[in-house]
Amino acid sequence: MNETGSATVIPLPLADDGAAAITNPAERMMLAEAARMAEAIIFASAEPVSERALAARLPEGVNLKGALAELQAVYQRRGVNLVRIGDAWAFRTAGDLAFLMSRDAVQQKKLSRAALEVLAIIAYHQPVTRAEIEEIRGVETSKGTLDTLLETEWVRIRGRRKTPGRPVTYGTTDKFLDHFQLEELRDLPGVEELKGAGLLSTRMPANFSMPVPPSDADALTEDEDPLTDIDLEELGLLTPRPQDD
Repeated sequence: MNETGSATVIPLPLADDGAAAITNPAERMMLAEAARMAEAIIFASAEPVSERALAARLPEGVNLKGALAELQAVYQRRGVNLVRIGDAWAFRTAGDLAFLMSRDAVQQKKLSRAALEVLAIIAYHQPVTRAEIEEIRGVETSKGTLDTLLETEWVRIRGRRKTPGRPVTYGTTDKFLDHFQLEELRDLPGVEELKGAGLLSTRMPANFSMPVPPSDADALTEDEDPLTDIDLEELGLLTPRPQDD
């Protein structure tokens, strides 16, 4: 606060889209207020908040990217940071302070080596079917391994491949990005880093390679069909509809 009791507006960097800094005091005040609103919405949410949801709740015409960049700059040196997870935003403990939370963290069930390999393949090759996973790994993949990954909510069933038998396709989720502190799939590490982290074993095929992950993991590809309600019921992802008497 300044001597008159009004809030002091501190110029901060805006969105990384090359937009020029706003110098008009009224516009700066509007942007600061939009950042406060976004802060309240994200802070109160138990899950990352999508940009679409933020835009729907903020005043019409607000510079959302600028407001988020403003808020991100405010929290840059604090104990919690504003981070982007896919197309959503959330507050997370600063990376250099994560050790303080280790005692209270709930230890997640450790994944088997097979599950870690399948997870890595899905992350880089999505959309991918079970048969394609087995072809890449060179060994059979049990249904239990895929069920375990689905239970972690790091992997989801995306759709059905437009091939005979219409096998389901698998992909990662925003919870996967959040857990591994990735903004988007393009931030995934390379093969050697994965091996060093124990996510890939040395018995992977010699010609194994990681393609560039898609920028939009949610969008279906040309060779995928969306899941219908019938598909969801068959896969146990939708409560069966009651039969008419």
